[in-house]
Amino acid sequence: MSALHLLDNDIHTGSGFASWLADAAVDALIDEATLTPKPGLVDLRGNGAHEDLNWLLMCHSARALRPAFHAMALAGQRIADPQSLREYIGAAGRDAERAMMQATGGVNTHRGAIWAIGLLVTAAAQPAGRSQASTVAHRAAALARLHDRHAPAVTGNKGALACLQHGVGGARSQAQQGFPQVIHAALPMLRASRLRGDGEDAARLNALLAVMAQLDDTCLLARGGRPALEAAQRGARRVLDAGGVANGDGRQALRVLDADLLALGVSPGGAADLLAAALLLDRMENKGINDEVECDHGTTAV
Repeated sequence: MSALHLLDNDIHTGSGFASWLADAAVDALIDEATLTPKPGLVDLRGNGAHEDLNWLLMCHSARALRPAFHAMALAGQRIADPQSLREYIGAAGRDAERAMMQATGGVNTHRGAIWAIGLLVTAAAQPAGRSQASTVAHRAAALARLHDRHAPAVTGNKGALACLQHGVGGARSQAQQGFPQVIHAALPMLRASRLRGDGEDAARLNALLAVMAQLDDTCLLARGGRPALEAAQRGARRVLDAGGVANGDGRQALRVLDADLLALGVSPGGAADLLAAALLLDRMENKGINDEVECDHGTTAV
């Protein structure tokens, strides 16, 4: 039986909170896809450096993942044993990948995001009391560090191969460390940009660039090697050093970065996944979810 159906008979207590989290996860993915103009990435202008992706496909994929995120949130509420929870959400994540591939006709739109967003949704749903973004990320890291006995030993995914070839940690390492690029780069930049009066799109673009400037992005490494990664990191730092995208020099530097990545045929997909994770955590904090659903948690062990 699919992992997405294992909790079907036990969805009443806390189901409102799980639904809110699933909706928030989908919204974060769609917000990331819609943010424009992003360097090398799919947005409302076009396909970026991709031949097989577009904005409508990204949104369709995000919506197809909602059942998996809902199942993960329910599991976070219900499954008390960490190892059992880890293996349940691993199975749900593999189900989500299959749902994504079916929805997109075989195109990988959100594989990395399923991992990151799924862990955060699960961790946010755990009955652990009041939580800020950093503590949700800490709980997600604890789950990510557990071994999933049912996961395939070798996936053959481009990101995993890039990790081996270039000696970087990739999405798995980011999660196991508590999403440092989200907690220490994206969210601080998002908040600082808002405080200085940047518009919301500019603040989100600056948050993306803050991640790009530091992240060893396996999407860039897989498609363009070290030269592509260094070009993206260097270009992102130039935009931020120019004051970010809310002023003229920063916008010009962003246009140059976009042109450079398009010329190289590369896209910072790992940074985009982490921006979506940051938007999800930001949405959780702004909503004050722990106050609103404190009585909605369940602790039933499965």
